[in-house]
Amino acid sequence: MAAFRTGAATVSVNKTHLGIASGIVAGAFWGLVFLAPRLAAGFPPLQLSAGRYLAYGLVATVLVAPSWRRLKGALGWRAWRALACLSFIGNILYYVLLAKAVQTGGVAMTAFVIGLLPLAVTIVGSRTRHAPSLRALLPSLACSAAGLVCISWQSLAASGPGSLTGLLCAAGALVSWTAYAVSNSRWLARLEHVSAQDWSLLTGAVTGLEAIVLVVPAFCGDTLVHSGADWLRFAGLIGAMAVFCSVLGNGLWNIASRALPLALTGQMIVFETIFASLYGYLWEGRWPTPLEGLALTLLVAGVVMCARAHREETGAARTPVEAAAEART
Repeated sequence: MAAFRTGAATVSVNKTHLGIASGIVAGAFWGLVFLAPRLAAGFPPLQLSAGRYLAYGLVATVLVAPSWRRLKGALGWRAWRALACLSFIGNILYYVLLAKAVQTGGVAMTAFVIGLLPLAVTIVGSRTRHAPSLRALLPSLACSAAGLVCISWQSLAASGPGSLTGLLCAAGALVSWTAYAVSNSRWLARLEHVSAQDWSLLTGAVTGLEAIVLVVPAFCGDTLVHSGADWLRFAGLIGAMAVFCSVLGNGLWNIASRALPLALTGQMIVFETIFASLYGYLWEGRWPTPLEGLALTLLVAGVVMCARAHREETGAARTPVEAAAEART
């Protein structure tokens, strides 16, 4: 019995390490998205988003095709309906609200509100079974909040107050992706017979279909003139985003979502902010300011504290049977 417990504990630790590593690498891929507008400055964000999601759908459809017959029989109507909903709220709706928030409220205000995602998902995750109490997670949440304030302080101070419409849209985007993260984690727990990568590819295929609605407003009526070389660079960029940021990034995120408790999964989102900031510093050819360095340190400390709170929660590790039972409730 002691040997069994030791083996189970080792498997649990390895699973946690895999989940954390997957979350970090997913954040590294997602952070690349923030460089896209700078690499394709002549193309508006709506065109980049429509192109990325269409390319994501195309690549995902090609990759999932060999497994299509097996997956079609493995998923019921509720799972397909969930895929459509998750694809919409996690990609299409999230981006539309985000773009509207940037247009009407400014980048700084929008970035600050969206930066609350790790806190929102972690707080929701603290309500799930076997999760550390909210009191145990408070140091981690405080570090993450302080890091967010530090990293946003300069841009917020330099910009005026956002409009009410922008603020509401940013809040809507926050709620949209929080709902996606929570629901996606629960569906991954339900569908143990479907791999995290297959679920990501199916999500991508459905997202590609839904992204068709973005094509008309994105490209019709565009008065900007682009050369053949510009369009070739645009195609290469959205293709790279589809492969690295969507297919690989989302697949790794699903691995993290399946391996980690929801409260800890939420903290993994901060790595998107961390890597996006690091890429920005490299692009600008400078070191982070002392305030920015403090912000990055606090964000990493928040993740470490959250992981420690979960490790110290004796008996908090869920078995696969418990996870599936909780997901069905």
